[in-house]
Amino acid sequence: MGRLSETKNSKGKNGKVPARRTTKGVGLAVLPVLPGTPPMEAKLVETLPAESGWQFEPKWDGFRCLAYRAGPDVELQSKSGKSLARYFPEMVAALRNLPVQRFVLDGELVISVGGALSFDALQARLHPAESRIRKLALETPAMFILFDCLAVENGPSLLQVPLVRRRSILEKFIIAIGDQPALRLTPFTRDAELARRWLDKAHGSLDGIVAKRVDGPYAAGERAMLKVKLLRSADCVVGGFRYESDSKLVGSLLLGLYDAAGKLHHVGFTSTIRDAERVALTARLKKLIAPPGFTGDAPGGPSRWSTERSAEWQPLKPKLVVEVSYDQVTGDRFRHGTRLLRWRPDKKPAQCTCDQLQREISPAKLVTDVISR
Repeated sequence: MGRLSETKNSKGKNGKVPARRTTKGVGLAVLPVLPGTPPMEAKLVETLPAESGWQFEPKWDGFRCLAYRAGPDVELQSKSGKSLARYFPEMVAALRNLPVQRFVLDGELVISVGGALSFDALQARLHPAESRIRKLALETPAMFILFDCLAVENGPSLLQVPLVRRRSILEKFIIAIGDQPALRLTPFTRDAELARRWLDKAHGSLDGIVAKRVDGPYAAGERAMLKVKLLRSADCVVGGFRYESDSKLVGSLLLGLYDAAGKLHHVGFTSTIRDAERVALTARLKKLIAPPGFTGDAPGGPSRWSTERSAEWQPLKPKLVVEVSYDQVTGDRFRHGTRLLRWRPDKKPAQCTCDQLQREISPAKLVTDVISR
């Protein structure tokens, strides 16, 4: 790789880089890796590989992003290939102001709110009003956590270069750009046991651990990495249920947790019910149907994804408790569907409280302190 040069940006009369709309500009065509290149993906596995030759990195809970820059032209590309540039103008400006003129980087866009990563804040950026996006960019600026380098300066494509060398090039890139609050280099280890301990320390700020072959190329669009998801469990009250579509049998259980004031809030659902159990379970649930079900936040609220059918639910007396596994919490709710682990007849519903949910910790603390070697 050629030396990372510290060339200057084109600046206006006020000494600042002029603002300009960022799309896939003509200037990006000079890069050896072009916009539209799909990111390398990961295959979900239950355990991390124990043999040597693997590098382990945190799987951050944010928006996957490929960042392209050629002079003043900057593009942010999502995992699906769509542009994120208009939604993160502060990151476009930060990348355009770097002393390195050309690069293609792979990483995760995250936003810290109150010292913790907030997926809600990321989703709020996907707004049609530019004025709203600009306001949020000032109030909750994004951070770009880098974990791979596909091209830099006037060098060739690094797609076929082994990971161990790409990591070295990325570290040199970080040194060349100096202290940049908006950019962080992800930690890594080649010790599988240490990687497993990261999951225990990281709580909700990580989505899991990713394993990459040290000698592997950047296999764009392929599931060439392995990932282990971070799963936790919680005991929840069954505050209601929904029927299966076009069926008289239960389709999903609606889960609730009590707050400090004793109100039962809807926090998510589980639909992992065995077919052989649906008839008996439906009969059991019908005997408990009684309003209100949830005394705090209830299901069926306004949602762009809701249909008339999906908003229908049956409230239950708070008598049943289940233990479920979950991966992420967003806004005091399970972000995804949960997996039913077991029924808990030994657990009192009043013991199912919101303090079971593991809160996210500071991303800065994860980078510098929690995940340290």
